[in-house]
Amino acid sequence: MKLVIASDIHGSAYWCGKLMDEIEREAPDAVVLLGDLLYHGPRNDLPRGYAPKEVAVMLNTLANSVVAVRGNCDAEVDQMVLDFPMMADYALIADGSFQMLCTHGHLPSPDRVPALPQGGAILSGHTHVKVNELLDTEMPDGSVLHVGRAVNPGSVSIPKDGSNSFAVYQNGEFELRDL
Repeated sequence: MKLVIASDIHGSAYWCGKLMDEIEREAPDAVVLLGDLLYHGPRNDLPRGYAPKEVAVMLNTLANSVVAVRGNCDAEVDQMVLDFPMMADYALIADGSFQMLCTHGHLPSPDRVPALPQGGAILSGHTHVKVNELLDTEMPDGSVLHVGRAVNPGSVSIPKDGSNSFAVYQNGEFELRDL
């Protein structure tokens, strides 16, 4: 299974266009959108090429292959213009026995999001900072157990770490990519 994973487009038709080029080049089985798709939010400046209607049109061309979750800037009115479900707090994707829990990352309450599947991955956006790291826990005997992986593709349009980005999952591996 091959996935393109993206988050925090925030209504930028310019950067969404760049992402669409990468999606076409990668030809994934599915596109995972981790929220904050159309609206820039009250704390963010307008991103380059801010045009939420254009972003909706672009994303709707992918409707049959999208798995999406709701971000903190997404609203019911956004769902009205998108042809794929995007209001769930989380989604679970399985690649064989490997499970990926998808969420935006803004929900503070652990009871609102299921636990990370043992040995799986949690995919989240929200921080606008790229992450691809193992999640470890220390056992009572002092050994370290790898319990999974945390992946944040960064932000398509408003990065806080210097580069607009997305991620690709294939053959059990995640790779962070710049746009």
